[in-house]
Order: sequence, then C-alpha cells, then structure tokens
Amino acid sequence: MRSYERKDGDQVSTPRRDSALRPAELIRAAGVARRYYLDGASKVDIAEEFGISRFKVARVLEDARDAGLVRIDIAVPAQIDAELSDALRTRYGLTDAIVVASPEGHAESVRQSVGRIAADYLTEIITEGDVIGLACSRTLQETVFALTTLPRITVVQLTGVHPGGVKENSVELVRRVASIARGPAFPIYAPLVLPDVTSARGLLTQPQVADAMRRYRDLTKAIVAIGSWDPPESLVRDSLTKAEATALRARGVRAETCARLLDDDGMPVTDLDDRVIAISAEQLRKVPEVIAVACGTRKAQAIHAVLTAGIVTALVTDTDVARELLT
Repeated sequence: MRSYERKDGDQVSTPRRDSALRPAELIRAAGVARRYYLDGASKVDIAEEFGISRFKVARVLEDARDAGLVRIDIAVPAQIDAELSDALRTRYGLTDAIVVASPEGHAESVRQSVGRIAADYLTEIITEGDVIGLACSRTLQETVFALTTLPRITVVQLTGVHPGGVKENSVELVRRVASIARGPAFPIYAPLVLPDVTSARGLLTQPQVADAMRRYRDLTKAIVAIGSWDPPESLVRDSLTKAEATALRARGVRAETCARLLDDDGMPVTDLDDRVIAISAEQLRKVPEVIAVACGTRKAQAIHAVLTAGIVTALVTDTDVARELLT
C-alpha cells in the first residue's frame, strides 16, 4: 500500500489490489482518483481528460472509495483532541474550541502547552488592523511568550495591574504583544482593584487611563482569562482582603473574567464593579470575538460559569477540563 498526503492534510492511501471493480473499471477509477486526490486536478479537467462527464467523475470517485481504492484519514496533530474540541464547541455554542492534550506533570506544564497552542490559534485568527484587547493571567503570559509573529495591530489593556502572581504584569504583556505586532499599545497604569469607589472614579478620569478605555468600543477581538473563586485561583481574589473575599464567595461568586464576577449559573455579581479598573461586562459582550484561554481542572467550574454567561465566543483549554465540562 502506498500512502500520500494532499495539501489539505488528508492522508490518502491507494492499495494495489483487493478491489471489487473489474479490471478496466479499476484502471479508470485509479487514474481518476490519482488525478483528483494526488494531482489536485478539478473534476471538470478530469472529465475532459478521460472523455466523461463531471457527474461521471464524481461517481467514479465514489466507486473508488467504496471499493477501497481510496482511503481518507483526517490527520490532526496529536497535541489537539479534535473530538473533544468539537463536542465542547457544540455543547456551549462556541465559534471555536481548541482542546489541548493535558501533559503529565505539574500544572505549569499544562499552562505552557495550552499557551503554545493558544499562540498558534491567535496567529491564525488575528488579522492586520485588528484592535485587540488583552487581559492578564499566568496562562495568558505563556501564550504571549509563545508568540513570535503577528500582523500590525493595536493592543489595548483590558484590566488594571494585578498586585502579583505573574512574572510580567498586564502593562508588560500589552507592550510585548504590541512590539511583536509593530503596532501601538494602550496600557493602563492603574491598579486592578481600588479600596473604594471614590478612588476608582478618580483614576478613571485620568487622561492616560481614559484614553485607553475609550478604545474598548473599537475592539475587534478580546483575549481574556478566567479566574476561580472556589477553589481559589484568582488574581482578583488575591487583590482583596481575606474578609472581602470570603464575603463575596458567600454571595455566590464562582468565577471572574476581566474582574467581572459571576456566580455558578453565570449570572453577574456586581459588588466590585465600581471599584475595579477594567472593561465592563456590557462592553465585553459587544466585542465580536472574545477568546478565553484557561486550563486546569481546579478552574473547570469557573470556566463553565463563564461559558454559561455567553460572554466568550472561543475557548482554548486542556483535555482534563474539557472532559469535566462535558460530563
């Protein structure tokens, strides 16, 4: 058996025998199949070459497959689970779901694997002239570190600066992506969570902060993270006192994205809304494409809450999370 690969990545194998076709039919079917699958000839060109109609070409190709002359295998890279990806996309009504094989080892290995695939995905979907909103997390950090090339785009910071938990804060991530894309950056030099409403309102009126946040209405894509409050794995939660975090969890907070809090059913919990420097939930919903990059089974229920809220249009995650979301 000889095996070939078309330009679209399909594997095409053509056995030499064991066909149910008669000799003359077999020879013609093999010739037609070779011209179509291996040479990339159109059905119209093949019809003219063999002196048959294009409808007959389609029939011969079907006969070739039925007789075992042609076998097509869809080859997906081993690090991506196509079946789980499609099931997750269907379950939550997403435009895209990319499920990455969970490597053995520490959670950091999972973040790195998901980050690399997320970077490839962003390189695929981002186009020149896009205005990209970027949040911050450890997984998004791995994504940004894996980026090597982008078309010229504008990059806008979606949230204020987290107090810790990442090697590079949101300002640095925005500047790094803008540098790769050779485009303008609009960072926000302000904390994520303020101690009171008055302080937050004061910062929102500062020219640099206001200028960046005005860009939210122009966003074509947003790249966001997901934080979990139970179990705790949230940079927003870490920005609060223990008493505040406990009280909010008692109010039903399960997850957050861009510092906007959600309960188990994806409903908003607005207690912090007036104290955070971040894109609002309403503004985020108006962005045509919102891509969440999040992984680790500790975040599975939080990811479910965010997907249920309908804010996200695409998700990059790992197989362990996908299986939990699909059970």
